[in-house]
Amino acid sequence: MTVSQGQVVFYSLSRKFVQEKKAPPKAQEVIYYSLAIGHHLGVIDCLEAKLSCPLAGFREWVAQLPSGSTARRKLEGVDRFGEICIDSSHTHLLASALSRAAARMTAEQQDWNQRLIALLQSIENEPAIYLMVRRHDA
Repeated sequence: MTVSQGQVVFYSLSRKFVQEKKAPPKAQEVIYYSLAIGHHLGVIDCLEAKLSCPLAGFREWVAQLPSGSTARRKLEGVDRFGEICIDSSHTHLLASALSRAAARMTAEQQDWNQRLIALLQSIENEPAIYLMVRRHDA
C-alpha cells in the first residue's frame, strides 16, 4: 500500500442522543441539558458522511491554498493526525481561503470546494454542528 491510497471523508453532526432507553417526562429537561453539555454524560454524536475524496486528490486540493496559511495547516492536519475537527471557530477562515483559491483549482476541486463551503455555511447557521474529517487508509 502506498501512502497516497485511501480516502478523506468529511462527516457532519446529524443528531445527538442520550444513551437512555426511556426517559420519564420529568427527566426530559435533564436530557436536553445533557445534550448541551457533552459526551461525558453519555451523549452520542451521530455523524453522517457528506463529502468524500481520494487522499491524493485531497492533498492536491489543499495544496492550492497558500503555503503556510492557517487554513492550509488546518486541513493538512488530516494527513498529520488522521483526523481533524472543524467547528464554528474555523468556518470563516476556511471559507475565505477556499473561495480565494478557487480560480486555481480543477473542476473537481471546485466541486469539493463548493460542497465544503456549503457545509461550513451550515455550521454558521447552527453553531452546534461541526465536521469531523478523517483519513481512511486503504
